[in-house]
Amino acid sequence: MEERQALAAFAALSQETRLRILRLLVVAGPEGLAAGMIADQAGVSASNVSFHIKELERAGLVASRRESRSILYSIDFEALNGLVRFLMEDCCAGQIGLCVDAGQAAECGAVR
Repeated sequence: MEERQALAAFAALSQETRLRILRLLVVAGPEGLAAGMIADQAGVSASNVSFHIKELERAGLVASRRESRSILYSIDFEALNGLVRFLMEDCCAGQIGLCVDAGQAAECGAVR
């Protein structure tokens, strides 16, 4: 991922509702969710969801597809993984094992 793409993704995620929507879509997995379901789960109006989804799509983090009469939104996992790789690529001066070990310890509650 290029820095320009990462900046667009971070800009999109710097807003509370968009971050909440992205996290909902991560949980939903590749199947995705319809806008109405996203609105219900995020606690916002459907028009509000549309506005925020457009920003996430523009940043390349969310994709849409039509199924019957619904439009389903899902995470572009390749793009999200690219964003994580962008953050971690220079981790610990190239010794990514140190970062992975620290991340695993944090997940287990060993690091405070």
